[in-house]
Amino acid sequence: MSDSKVWFITGCSSGIGLSLVKKVLKNGYNVVATVRSNGNLAHIEREYGEKIRVVKLDVTINDQIQEAVNSAIDSFGRIDVLVNNAGYGLVGALEEYSEEEMYKNFNTNFWAAINIIRKVLPVMRDQKTGHIINISAGAAIMNETGFSIYAASKAALDLASEALCWELKPLGIRVTNVVPGPFRTDFITRSLNKAEKNIDDYDQTVGKFVEFLEKIDGKQPGDPDKAAEAIINITKLEKPPIYLYLGEYAYKSANRKIKTMKKYLDDWEDIGLHTDFD
Repeated sequence: MSDSKVWFITGCSSGIGLSLVKKVLKNGYNVVATVRSNGNLAHIEREYGEKIRVVKLDVTINDQIQEAVNSAIDSFGRIDVLVNNAGYGLVGALEEYSEEEMYKNFNTNFWAAINIIRKVLPVMRDQKTGHIINISAGAAIMNETGFSIYAASKAALDLASEALCWELKPLGIRVTNVVPGPFRTDFITRSLNKAEKNIDDYDQTVGKFVEFLEKIDGKQPGDPDKAAEAIINITKLEKPPIYLYLGEYAYKSANRKIKTMKKYLDDWEDIGLHTDFD
C-alpha cells in the first residue's frame, strides 16, 4: 500500500482518459485504470509497475464495478479521486433512435456513472475525504441537432452531481463536473454511434451535423493533455469548482446559454412570472 493519492479512472483506452492516466502517473500518483477491453496500456504498466493497476470493466455491469473497486482497495487501500470518464456519443434524430439505442446510451453515460459513484462513496465516507469528477460534454450546455439523447444523458449526470455536491460537502467529499468542448481525440471515429435507422426528412438537419462532425475529426481545437493537466490542478484545490469548462467552445456555449436563458426570462415574464397565488 502506498501513501500517494489514488486515482480511479474509467474509460482509459484512449482520449482524455488515456491522457489523464499518463499525467496522473507523471505527477507521482497511483492509478486504477479501467478498460472495457484490452487497451493500449501495456507499455504504461511496464514503465510504472506497481503505481498502476489496469482493470477490465464494463461499466454497465454492477458486479464488475464492485470487483474493480475491491481491486483498488486491495492494491492501494483507498480511492482519493474518482473520474467517471467512460461513455460514448450517439448521433441521430430522436425519431430515428431505437429504444435499445437510447437505453444503452443512457445506461453507459448516466446510470453506470451513478452506480460507480454509489460503490465508491462508502470508501470515501470512511476516509472522510475524496473527489468525484464526472466528464460531461459541451452538448450538455447548449445542445446540437442530433445529440438529443447523448446530451440528455450528460446533462442528467450534471444535475445529479449538483445535488450530490451539497450532500457530500459536510463529509469532506468534493464533486466537479468537467465540461469539455471538442477535443482532438478519437471520439468521433471510435466512440460515436449513429442511429441505425435513417429518415430522409432529417438529412438537412441531423445529416448536416453528421457531415460537420466528420469534417472536424482530427482538427478539434482541444488538447487532451492540457485537459488532463487542468483536471489534476483542480484536485489540488481546497475548494474546487462544481463546474470546470474546458476550451473556447465550452466557454462560448456557456455564455451563449446564459444570454439565451436571460432572454427567455425577460421575453416571457409577463406570462410566466405571475402564476403564484395572490
